[in-house]
Amino acid sequence: MLKQPASYKQQMEKLRVRGCTISDEKFCEQVLSQLNYYRLSAYFLPFKQADGAYRPGTNFYTVFKMYEFDMKLRRVLFSAIEEIEVYVKAQIAYYHAHKYGAAGYLDANNYNSSHSHDKFIAHIDKEKQNNSTTLFVRHHNQKYAGLFPIWVIMEIFTFGMLSKFYADLLVPDQKYLAKSLFNSMPGNVKSWLRCYTDLRNICAHYGRLYYRIFSAIPAGFANASADSKRRLFGAILAAKELYPDKRKWDAEVLSEITALTEQYAQVVQLKHIGFPPDWKKTLRKGSEPKGIQRIFRVRNRWSKKRR
Repeated sequence: MLKQPASYKQQMEKLRVRGCTISDEKFCEQVLSQLNYYRLSAYFLPFKQADGAYRPGTNFYTVFKMYEFDMKLRRVLFSAIEEIEVYVKAQIAYYHAHKYGAAGYLDANNYNSSHSHDKFIAHIDKEKQNNSTTLFVRHHNQKYAGLFPIWVIMEIFTFGMLSKFYADLLVPDQKYLAKSLFNSMPGNVKSWLRCYTDLRNICAHYGRLYYRIFSAIPAGFANASADSKRRLFGAILAAKELYPDKRKWDAEVLSEITALTEQYAQVVQLKHIGFPPDWKKTLRKGSEPKGIQRIFRVRNRWSKKRR
């Protein structure tokens, strides 16, 4: 049987019974009315004991400030996420188009043995349908009988689709892109894209980052602890490696994360998001921008090969 709805007064009483101190009832009711009790209750997890009660000293205002920190951090990360997504889509589409042609993504021979082409095409058809009223989708449906070049179809790929697209590429293609774009190995890049997909989806749906265990673990970070890689820190490590501009990451993204941790230092425990003592050093990309133009070499290489 489902639980019955509770008034804000009843919700406050429930928090008090569990051991939460509420010094300002008006403020508490305002927060509960704006956020929803269920959403906020997840931020009490670090204070929860085995019997369901909260640890002594648990304060409603402190929990709300943790929520506020999480919300602001999510905004910072989502801004970086947008740049990563646009960049990765553009670079993979450019490479694939110049090697295999505008519609090469429709050829099952251009993928490895783990690729399920029928499922892939079904996902594409679903996204075409979901975006059928979008101007560029409507244009290609009407003028080109529903045939899209890869640089267009990429615009309606979810990032989960893009992550799987990379994982299904032939090994030489994975190697080239991993080296050219991220100076790394395919296995690392596959794991970063998987971690990034989780982070993106959580941020896009206003999910909780604080005190969360992530399902994917980023590869290639031997010095990071297993706990750190399972928490938000691991997802941010992956985002750092995928982010295209080193200077901008350090000057804007890392700078804003640092400012937030300092602003909320009295209420936030960095271990709850997996941040180690040297997290600032570990999250710094360096002072030189990534050479985005490296990928452009593929055009001449494959053009000559096809002559």
